[in-house]
Amino acid sequence: MRVVPVVGVMEGKMPAKSKSQQKAAGAALAAKRGDQKVSDLKGPAKSMHKSMGEKQLEELASTKRKDKPQHASKKK
Repeated sequence: MRVVPVVGVMEGKMPAKSKSQQKAAGAALAAKRGDQKVSDLKGPAKSMHKSMGEKQLEELASTKRKDKPQHASKKK
């Protein structure tokens, strides 16, 4: 059986959709790097810390906040 790599799935940038998502990613990244206690994380930042790698968090946290909504709109 031959395994074919899927190109472009995790290679592209993953920008934050809102200011709150960008802030949560920044907090999770700080905890991942040891600058902040993991026990201080709450809600989305805590789940991001558990489920995402440092590179993914860095991409989300480095998103520019200009023209981003405070919270992402919910899709129906």
